[in-house]
Amino acid sequence: MDKFIVSARKYRPQDFNTVVGQSHITTTLKNAIRNNQLAHAFLFCGPRGVGKTTCARILAKTINCENLQPDGEACNQCNSCRSFNDGASLNIHELDAASNNSVDDIRSLVEQVRFAPQAGKYKVYIVDEVHMLSASAFNAFLKTLEEPPSYAIFILATTEKHKILPTILSRCQIFDFKRITTNDTVEHLQEIVDKEEINADKAALQVIAQKSEGCMRDALSILDKIVSFTNGEVTYQNTLEHLNILDDDYYFKLLDCLLKQDMAGAMLLYDEINRKGFEGDLVLNGFAEFIRNLLVCKDAKAASLLDVVEGMQEKYTSTAVKTQTAYLVSALNILNEAEIQFKMARNKRLHVELTIIKLNFLQQAIELTVQDNGVVKKKRIDGPVAIHTKPVPSVQVKTSGLAAPPAAKLMIDQKVQQPPAAQAKPATVAATTATTVPTTPSAKPNAAVKPMPTPGTRKNLLDTLREKYGDKYSIEVVPDAEELNKEKLLKCWNEYTVMLEKQGGKPSTVGTMRIAKLHVENETHFTVTVSAFTQQKFIEQEKLMLADHIQQAFHNRGIHFSILVEEGEKEEAPKQVALNSRQRFERIAEQYPLLKDLKDKLKLELDY
Repeated sequence: MDKFIVSARKYRPQDFNTVVGQSHITTTLKNAIRNNQLAHAFLFCGPRGVGKTTCARILAKTINCENLQPDGEACNQCNSCRSFNDGASLNIHELDAASNNSVDDIRSLVEQVRFAPQAGKYKVYIVDEVHMLSASAFNAFLKTLEEPPSYAIFILATTEKHKILPTILSRCQIFDFKRITTNDTVEHLQEIVDKEEINADKAALQVIAQKSEGCMRDALSILDKIVSFTNGEVTYQNTLEHLNILDDDYYFKLLDCLLKQDMAGAMLLYDEINRKGFEGDLVLNGFAEFIRNLLVCKDAKAASLLDVVEGMQEKYTSTAVKTQTAYLVSALNILNEAEIQFKMARNKRLHVELTIIKLNFLQQAIELTVQDNGVVKKKRIDGPVAIHTKPVPSVQVKTSGLAAPPAAKLMIDQKVQQPPAAQAKPATVAATTATTVPTTPSAKPNAAVKPMPTPGTRKNLLDTLREKYGDKYSIEVVPDAEELNKEKLLKCWNEYTVMLEKQGGKPSTVGTMRIAKLHVENETHFTVTVSAFTQQKFIEQEKLMLADHIQQAFHNRGIHFSILVEEGEKEEAPKQVALNSRQRFERIAEQYPLLKDLKDKLKLELDY
């Protein structure tokens, strides 16, 4: 019985022409070999299973070939090529950096570089998974990688280019490998099944290629498993069964139920899918991909993005025509959120069923309207909305029984500011001058025009507003802000002291406020002078409430005060008590006198 060899090893490419899907890499390497323009260090980076290590081995074999072909390929007939194909070549050294990532491993590699090849022109060192090297190992490798001997060539391979140090990247010629397309994978799989005399449907090979996601090694491994599972008969149905993939027919049936709002049918269909062993996240992910394909089919320009098995394109296109774009976009959004929250859900099945219920009633939640010749989706607003206000009619001053001129209209929401002294005098309203309205022939003969009131009897605006809207609105006079004066300030200070004394519990603060000295600095600022540091702390505790009390008394929110300690009686701040802002500034100014000079020159007023 012959030993079984997996297809990934058995059909590994042996020359550049057989490498699948990397023509931009192989063409560059062949031209460099023919023109003798080989770099001393290469970096092959890209996804897994796309041919990085394979291309490195082919390059190592080709540059040591004794009978190089005109197209830059190895002859596979000379001693060097045969020894390489047999795995007995001494000119190629492979190092797995994932398990040999220490400084000592790199030092031993550097020691081997000193010896010239005994046969052939080059010694090739392939370092796979080079991103796993430690920082110390990278640093030990730098000098040799920058200036290797003329016979040494390094080929580094990695799947994570971003983890490699920039100093390594700058010393290498970088080649980026791309994912293998579905068509290239299907063609390669078809060649293998033909050589192995396996009956395989093209639709099954397309499913395998989609499942591999651009990785040829994964595609070959999946093919080997399915061949073993089906005993050499690779069909579409047994491929879906083996790969645990839902057939697109289920998604078409589910969408049909949702569009008809047949919730019972949709729930029964999901129950059938669940009994077949498909997890909820697979259903959500597969249905989201199905909706995405329908969206792609909506526009002919994007039809090339449709990645489905052969023969399903027409069914997708016909279904997309019958489905509204708004429904597809909203459904895709719901499925995306459900897939994200699936891991946190305790009852997984209920979570998927709730998603199906949302999709079932989604058509009722979406309303379409036409605005500016375009279709706009109305969305329910979850956030706060503006308050709906009702316009208030304007106030008009009646004169002579006729409407006042337009300039005399005043809005009710306007603030009326009237000083107390003005209440005794009747105020005149601008733009309410009397106007003589001529009578027309059509006017009634008995209509009499009331005489206009004299200026002395004219009502002011505040009385007019009270007369017209006194029952509906509260009209208040906004008093003017008062400037600080010491007499009223002392009265407010004593009132607050008495109020604080009645509350009890703060006798020290009350005593301090009774002996404090007040001094008015200007119309909005005054100072409070105390004799000790502890007294200053007592008043600072009441500063916020005290300032509010004084501001309300003077109707002036700009009033503020600062607390000073007399120089002769100032106490040293206890070490266990935190310093206030003024004391911190004074301490800093003592250590750095230039700071106080800067404050004086700029005439700064510090808010302590």
